[in-house]
Amino acid sequence: MAATPRRFPVHRIYCVGRNYADHVREMGAEPERAPPVFFTKPADAVVENGAAVAYPPATANLQHEIELVVALGSGGRDIAVARALDHVFGYAAGNDLTRRDLQAAAKAQGQPWDAAKGFDCSAPLAAIRPAAAGHPTHGRIWLEVNGVLRQESDVSQMLWDVPHIIAALSRLFELRAGDLIFTGTPAGVGALKVGDRIVGGVEGLEVLQHSVAAAAAG
Repeated sequence: MAATPRRFPVHRIYCVGRNYADHVREMGAEPERAPPVFFTKPADAVVENGAAVAYPPATANLQHEIELVVALGSGGRDIAVARALDHVFGYAAGNDLTRRDLQAAAKAQGQPWDAAKGFDCSAPLAAIRPAAAGHPTHGRIWLEVNGVLRQESDVSQMLWDVPHIIAALSRLFELRAGDLIFTGTPAGVGALKVGDRIVGGVEGLEVLQHSVAAAAAG
């Protein structure tokens, strides 16, 4: 299906933490069948494909996390797993940019992750492919920095698949059309620096590309 210039009106951004076993292990924990870990980003954190993202303040360890992103076309509460995909508008590749040093400090003190995850321009996003083209239950997910492969897995390796994520979220929030769900990242996350070029994607979806620019003045 050809790309169109239409814009997706983002309502909220929900994110899933610890959804690939290999990433859970690289973060120093052991994967288990516990409920998904959710956090949020502000809707205006979205950055369109191809943009230069300014290195954020208050961190010395900005890291990449390539993810399959779900865009909802309708919502509700207490959505059944069997009906969850009926609410999906489409899918995209996204990068859950993270101030890893702030996240580590927050974890150590039992504090929330807002400053580590919800900062300006922390959600670069490629174009959304309509779900009519299919629901990705498997397929390569990958990310390169300056042409060097850092992350590579398959979306079938998610501990919680898309229907279960939607169902679990809908028990905590009233989901709405315009919601985005970042579904978690595989192992290989790493630091970014000014001048880096990031390319990544999910099989069958538009490739995400962005760079890291010098910190914004003022």
